Amino acid sequence: MLELDAARIAQQVRAGGLDPAAVVAAFRQRIEARNGELNAVVGEVPASLDADIEALRTRIARREALPLAGVPVVVKDVIWVRDQRVTQGSLLFKDFVAPCDALAVERLRAAGALVIGMANSSEFACKGLTTNKVYGLTRHPMDPALTPGGSSGGCAVAVAARMAPLALGTDGGGSSRRPPAHVGVVGFKPSFGAIPDPFGFPHAFIGLQCMAPIARSVGDAALMFEAMAGPDARDPASMLMSEGNPPRDARQLRIAFSPRLGLEAPVDEDVQACIARAIDALRSAGLKIEDEDPAWPEGANEDALMPLQHTGLAHLFGEAWRRDPSFFDPDIGRQIERGLQWSGADVARARAAGAAIASTLAGCLARHDLVLCPTAPCVAWPNDRLGPTHIGGQAVEPRAHAVFTPFVNHAMAAAISIPCGQGRDGLPVGLQLIAARGRDRQLLHAAKAIEAVLAESALAPA
Repeated sequence: MLELDAARIAQQVRAGGLDPAAVVAAFRQRIEARNGELNAVVGEVPASLDADIEALRTRIARREALPLAGVPVVVKDVIWVRDQRVTQGSLLFKDFVAPCDALAVERLRAAGALVIGMANSSEFACKGLTTNKVYGLTRHPMDPALTPGGSSGGCAVAVAARMAPLALGTDGGGSSRRPPAHVGVVGFKPSFGAIPDPFGFPHAFIGLQCMAPIARSVGDAALMFEAMAGPDARDPASMLMSEGNPPRDARQLRIAFSPRLGLEAPVDEDVQACIARAIDALRSAGLKIEDEDPAWPEGANEDALMPLQHTGLAHLFGEAWRRDPSFFDPDIGRQIERGLQWSGADVARARAAGAAIASTLAGCLARHDLVLCPTAPCVAWPNDRLGPTHIGGQAVEPRAHAVFTPFVNHAMAAAISIPCGQGRDGLPVGLQLIAARGRDRQLLHAAKAIEAVLAESALAPA
């Protein structure tokens, strides 16, 4: 049963071939078997799970349309799940119980999904390593000495280790693309506003953060996305996904490949080689791919954008930090302290940099249907540090592993990371596909075709 994808589980549950209680039991047993080592699923089993299963059986008997009937889902521990302890990885919220579901969770339940647990996150989803003072460190499923990255590391590991077929993460700068890339699963960041998010915790990533499906295949990520997407009047940022014509065949698309996304960023040789093999396979399969780098404005880099995250954290938690720093992960404390120091002009400059980046990427995506690049410039690194010390033979700062994902959030665009092979020590590498805002279904359609080509070429899981 653990090998079944979400679509097959739902199909068999609807047909009566699988009982949802048996499905849940199988995945909960898997959690019990592996979670002690990996620490991906945290907190208590949802108290309502048995009642949810019984309610689902009634709905199946009524022949309701349930595209995710009986599919287990884990939810990142920053997203509200009704009557569940949701901590944001923070001692400040260690006893918080969510009063209701986030809208994305509500819609997953409406589609028949069953929430079977919470997934570990870095504190406030603001760190590229999944660890916190409430639950501790999440480890890589292939080697517990490594990290899956962050902040949706718990979600990515749970899916990769077959503790759940689906996970719901968040993505404010790549948090649900890089961890999936590091563990060999699919992470999809929808267009901003595609999945409404009208209630839940306030967060530091205003105008950037999206609910993000994580799955073992593009098809399952798309199934999950369709269950959650669509406008809601309570979220003024939510958008109607109207793409006009049906998605085109991937061989008809205009595709650009940018090996460093046009940035002065080092990339490890094994990642370069893996991405190059993937691009060669796609060209051999008939995809029209030309080399083109986005022409970013001067000074475009993640450092120019970081005042937004830092001041967002300072706004939310600056007073609590000053009262008692011991409640905080020291790395989050340093971000808060920096946020308390930035001026209004610094924030305005960061917003202007984000707008210029968004305009540049929009221009590139007006010329091309997709832009391809690495999801991350390195494979997974040891879990005792924020990031690798060297990439591409160069000494780097801790955030250098995150270089290729944040610009997409500032452009409000859609992006997906899919497995494309292995680097050193057999560790997974991810290929990132980027599409214009609102072109989510075209992106998913193309990603599914590209996934199939890579599987045929033995560069990704079949």
